[in-house]
Amino acid sequence: MQRWCRSSARALYIDVRPEGLENVPSSGAFVYAANHQSLTDILVLGSVLPHDYKWAAKRSLMKIPFLGWHLRLAGHVPVDRNAGSRAAAEVIGRFERVLREGKPLLVFPEGTRSEDGVLKPFKNGGFYAAVRAGVPVVPVALDGTHDLMHKGALDTGEIRQPRIVRVKVGAPIAPPSSGKEAQRVAELRTRTHASVAELLASIGGRVGAAEGSEGEELQDSRASNQPRSAEHDAASA
Repeated sequence: MQRWCRSSARALYIDVRPEGLENVPSSGAFVYAANHQSLTDILVLGSVLPHDYKWAAKRSLMKIPFLGWHLRLAGHVPVDRNAGSRAAAEVIGRFERVLREGKPLLVFPEGTRSEDGVLKPFKNGGFYAAVRAGVPVVPVALDGTHDLMHKGALDTGEIRQPRIVRVKVGAPIAPPSSGKEAQRVAELRTRTHASVAELLASIGGRVGAAEGSEGEELQDSRASNQPRSAEHDAASA
């Protein structure tokens, strides 16, 4: 997959410039948490991030010939953003199984592509999986893909010269080891959002409002194996 992503990026004249790859754990399971600006994020991240990680991908992508077949056969996780709480809880379970099998997982915790390239609040699904599996989250920021193919665009536009996209990886963030599950998820999500925001700003990206509203919702939720907030948010993980 990495070879395909690299060759595809070169064909589209995308010049990917990574930083911080030394922060990626050398082995074991963890969650990559990246901001999401464009469909080309898949090519960009796939060309530089190490390890045989699994993607959290929209189920509709699984129906695309060749690409969808690869996603299914390679064990990537289909996600239905609006399929209800039962399906959302099942997605968290799939995330957790990937991690417990020792595989890294990549999620876009904003839940969908940013319409303006500005970093949005994070959903909870991937963070529930990280807390339950006891694995760290590796923050990833990328900038430049929104200008290549913004949400709703049909292609990357006319190619005249190499287009620079920057990727920066931060230090792993360990999940809290004590406290109610919902509170641990909220803390991990907030810390990850802050780290991605800092990384994004350092490479010239735009950052929106700080985390807050979803953390307040989590404070009022009951800790259980399938808390309401987790079910609600996992479908957009």
